[in-house]
Amino acid sequence: MSKGTVVLAYSGGLDTSCILVWLKEQGYDVIAFLANIGQDEDFEAARKKAESLGAKKVFIEDLRAEFVADFIWPAVQANAIYEDRYLLGTSVARPCIARRQVEIARKEGANFVSHGATGKGNDQIRFELTCYALYPEVKIIAPWRVPEFYNRFRGRKDLMEYAEKHGIPVPVTPRAPWSMDANLMHISYESGILENPKSHAPVDLYLMTKNPEDSPNAPDVLEIEFRNGVPIRVSNEKDSTSEESPLGIFSYLNTVGGKHGVGRIDIVENRFIGMKSRGIYETPGGTILLQAHLDIETFTMDKEVRRIKQGLGIKFSELVYNGFWYVRSVILCDTA
Repeated sequence: MSKGTVVLAYSGGLDTSCILVWLKEQGYDVIAFLANIGQDEDFEAARKKAESLGAKKVFIEDLRAEFVADFIWPAVQANAIYEDRYLLGTSVARPCIARRQVEIARKEGANFVSHGATGKGNDQIRFELTCYALYPEVKIIAPWRVPEFYNRFRGRKDLMEYAEKHGIPVPVTPRAPWSMDANLMHISYESGILENPKSHAPVDLYLMTKNPEDSPNAPDVLEIEFRNGVPIRVSNEKDSTSEESPLGIFSYLNTVGGKHGVGRIDIVENRFIGMKSRGIYETPGGTILLQAHLDIETFTMDKEVRRIKQGLGIKFSELVYNGFWYVRSVILCDTA
């Protein structure tokens, strides 16, 4: 007898592949959901893997356009930046993923959702607050907080042994000595050898941006047109390239910014749960848009309005970082 249907936020990696099989082992029917938000991924291979592991259904959703229009653009309007440095690339991605996860759960009549976020990070909160906001009666299974799971899987070695026992394919290439999360807005790197803030980032770590020493000496001159605080066109005066769709604009700014080594930061941030974490981020398109939007505001805001906007922007950024995307507007109105 099945305990019910659970929609799992699935990446195809070791953790969520093991979680998929473990959920089936616990008696659940599993629907695997994989979101395309701009990461470099073999989505068809991930589909076949989930099916081979026993997923009842597999949904692979291209969310790139709505990720830009519904999540990145509001962050641009707010000049959202956490602790003066971090442009919130992961923070805005999680509610985008969780929103579609909930839509699938409702459509498929699933009473449960699940994710692979650990109990020491921010993502568990971002996923779960979004799910509860949009589907209040849903039940969340967070394996890394379930004693039966985390007592069984103390680390990667236990996961690898479980994968071998259950025929779960694992990567044959050596694992990078850090964890990485990629989407259209950024790539983040943390953990492993990066835990020590004194350790410099290896030269081969960066995937989205060129080393500034290797970037072109000749500039690209961009003209960005804004309407209501969001970009509606970007044009390159050098070669007349132009983009007008939200996805096209942001993707192009990533390309140009990455070519010139724009958007690298190396920080120690304060997580919502009370830990400090060292993170290295590449956010080329977002960095360009932040500076361009700040310039626009110098023409359009008087000093008092700008001061209020700055304070609200800081509050907005903290709420988004902490996972309150779907309650942020109510709190901001109360604060104002």
